[in-house]
Amino acid sequence: MNNSPATSAPVIETKRTILRAHQLGDFEAYAAMWTDPVVTRFIGGKPRTREESWMRFLRHAGLWSLLGYGFWAIEEKATGRFIGEAGFHDLKRDMEPSIEGIPEAGWALVPAVHGAGFATEVVGRVLAWGEETFGREKTVCIIDPENVASLRVAAKCGFREVVQTTYHDAPTILLAR
Repeated sequence: MNNSPATSAPVIETKRTILRAHQLGDFEAYAAMWTDPVVTRFIGGKPRTREESWMRFLRHAGLWSLLGYGFWAIEEKATGRFIGEAGFHDLKRDMEPSIEGIPEAGWALVPAVHGAGFATEVVGRVLAWGEETFGREKTVCIIDPENVASLRVAAKCGFREVVQTTYHDAPTILLAR
């Protein structure tokens, strides 16, 4: 893996999106996304406060500067609006089996674009960037077993179930590719 971290997210593109570093101007849309119960239903289970969203928002710059990878803000090309985020992190999760040190993919999009194929398009591009950056190193993701849409995206992008486990006392599926 790359031992010389990037200081910021590189800009990459898909057919309909630009993936770029989070910017201060994204924060209001970002905070609004994380207050939406549709978004948080399977990610933490409850809407986030503005303060919780701010702490999560700040984490993105730290991931890139310390690990050389992180999450991108997703900008829709047609409108220029913030529609979500996707990327890799290592959150030192307290779970079994441990995934510490393995790039963990994740994604969240605003409900207005759910069902339009953006997640598969973006996650596919993020994973391609990961292969270019990490080589053929394993990547993982964890998904709530009831999150059928994300499980479909993961399967389309080559993730396969490793084990059903728990995280924060809730059922979780660990997938790898």
